[in-house]
Amino acid sequence: MSEEKKKPAAPKKEKEVKADAAAPAAEGKPSKKAAAAPGAAAAVADAPKAIEAATAAVPTAAELLGEDPNAKKVVKAKHAKNIASGIANILATFNNTQVTITDAQGNLIGWSSAGRVGFKGSRKSTAYAAQMVAQDAARQAMSHGMKEVEIRVKGPGSGRESAIRALQAIGLEISSIKDMTPVPHNGCRPRKKRRV
Repeated sequence: MSEEKKKPAAPKKEKEVKADAAAPAAEGKPSKKAAAAPGAAAAVADAPKAIEAATAAVPTAAELLGEDPNAKKVVKAKHAKNIASGIANILATFNNTQVTITDAQGNLIGWSSAGRVGFKGSRKSTAYAAQMVAQDAARQAMSHGMKEVEIRVKGPGSGRESAIRALQAIGLEISSIKDMTPVPHNGCRPRKKRRV
């Protein structure tokens, strides 16, 4: 029976030896795990700097809601005419949209069309093309000091409303809107019917 008691006593001694081996590391002799700890501590110390750098790269809400940096700015023309008010003539046909801005006497200040802006074919007749046309013509007029326009719309095209909205959105003050679409009163003989 004394031999049976000695066998369990042997594992206890091994545990004590393991505890003694761990004691010098705790006292000040660094082990391999302890040597890796200072690098981890340095990474934790650099974490606030990394967070600051990441937050600096993220745009704020004010920057996101601000003006588009890629948008074209209105630049004062070299020989500016300094005309404050004028007339914006919008011709919206089924195939194209043209915007012409003149002074009160009818002298041309700025103009644009869907083809000039860069649209081709069936895309010239879209509402988006009319919006771009109106913005282009308005920038030309605003470079000469234009601030207020009277709008005259002609034609049945899809770009009527979008061109007016674009003129208002770019910053021109709209004093009045007139529809100048010509309407026949049984004046001319109609064209012969198409044979399809």
